[in-house]
Order: sequence, then C-alpha cells, then structure tokens
Amino acid sequence: MENINQKVLDKLDKIQIDIEFIKENIEEDGELTEWAENELDEARKRSNSESIPLEVVEEKILKK
Repeated sequence: MENINQKVLDKLDKIQIDIEFIKENIEEDGELTEWAENELDEARKRSNSESIPLEVVEEKILKK
C-alpha cells in the first residue's frame, strides 16, 4: 500500500510541476506568452497522424 501511495504522490508532484509551468507561460492578463503561442502554432501545424490517440494515453496511464 505504501508503494501505491508513493506513486500517487510522485504523480501529484509531476502534475504540480506541469501546472506551475503552465502558469509561468500565461501572462497576468490571461494571454499566452509569445513562447506559448509559438508552441501552440507549431502543434496545430502537425498532422493528427503524428499524435497519440487519447484512448491510448488513457490506457497507458490506467495500467500504471
């Protein structure tokens, strides 16, 4: 049980890091920073065939 709890805590730590990263890339007025806008533009240019389907991601997460 302790091992499972540690895994949950580790995942929560990673989520917190991601949230802080997102907050840093949103300006005070709620607009995306220039870097974030560029990343979004690049992501939109990619073909859907390069993406991993959400179902596959969910399956991998739930297996862990």
